[in-house]
Amino acid sequence: MFDERYMSLALKLAHRGQFTTTPNPNVGCLIVRDGNIIGEGWHHRAGGPHAEICALLMAGSRAKGSTVYVTLEPCNHYGYTPPCCDSLIAAGVRRIVVAMQDPNPLVSGRGLRRLQNAGIDVNCGLMMQEAEKLNRGFLKRMRTGLPWIQVKLAISLDGKIAMANGESKWITSQASRSDVQRLRAQSSAILTSSSTVLVDNPSLTVRWEELNINIRHQIDRYQLRQPIRIVIDNQHRLTTKYKLFNQPNDIWLIRSQIIDFRWPEYVSQIIVSQLGKYLNLKEMMCLLGQRQVNNLLVEAGPQLTSALLKIGLVDELIIYLAPKILGHNARNMCILPDLKNLVDAYKLYFSNVYRVDKDLCLTLIPCNH
Repeated sequence: MFDERYMSLALKLAHRGQFTTTPNPNVGCLIVRDGNIIGEGWHHRAGGPHAEICALLMAGSRAKGSTVYVTLEPCNHYGYTPPCCDSLIAAGVRRIVVAMQDPNPLVSGRGLRRLQNAGIDVNCGLMMQEAEKLNRGFLKRMRTGLPWIQVKLAISLDGKIAMANGESKWITSQASRSDVQRLRAQSSAILTSSSTVLVDNPSLTVRWEELNINIRHQIDRYQLRQPIRIVIDNQHRLTTKYKLFNQPNDIWLIRSQIIDFRWPEYVSQIIVSQLGKYLNLKEMMCLLGQRQVNNLLVEAGPQLTSALLKIGLVDELIIYLAPKILGHNARNMCILPDLKNLVDAYKLYFSNVYRVDKDLCLTLIPCNH
């Protein structure tokens, strides 16, 4: 019972890194001795001290003989920082409770064995489901090489994303658009298509002033991490006249060949092979995984959304549903092949539903997951 209580607190600490740690995982750590919390910490950002080190610094010499609660297996290798296992052993902790093993091939159980070989009592698996949910993107990338892929849509009750003339501002409420800023802030990168850029001219940035006030208390305006902006532009239609290029944060243009153009230094061209008329989306996702993209948010039109659904690359569909009906001539959320039988329908299940002002936010998982 006490173990669950303390691990729950460690998970809450880990959650505080959700806007800053990518490409590293969110990790929280709590140190307890004689029923008192003597140290706590969470991983703030890549290159900074890990959660265990933050907690040990707070505990100091009192850590000797303590119990440590950590949400992910402590590392046993040198990266930007020394191994956390060495620091825990040197501190003389008596027992370590770990929520889950780290699937990173550089760790993958070695940290747990290192601690056990040092005579520390190690328990692993407490509240593992909660720990998994906390780091879905990192864990999926480590296990499969692919990012966690969320597709976001704003639609009417009849499944439309825009009027026939392309007008779409705004189908959903300001509160829903603020919630999307949260999704962007949690994402490693945002993916769209050149067609969407040409029609909507988005910036694809996190707008701090539109974030929920509770989130603004967690992250400093001037240290806000902007997600990488990724655009599929195989027809080379983009130029620097679009708003996307007004803010000097990383932009990756996905193409089948490099075309010479005087891009700003923050723009990179990434080459992906063609599969018939279109780019190989699976290859593209593998490349994004290799570039340490954990969580990918897709904000695009029906063609890219449909392509990702058809080849089974969508992990979550996040739909902001407005209480409006736009009519049969309005633009559909998907362009999918005609289905003759109901049994052939694309099947999903609801994993979450909540109200956002006048709208609903629906989170759906494809049934093939």
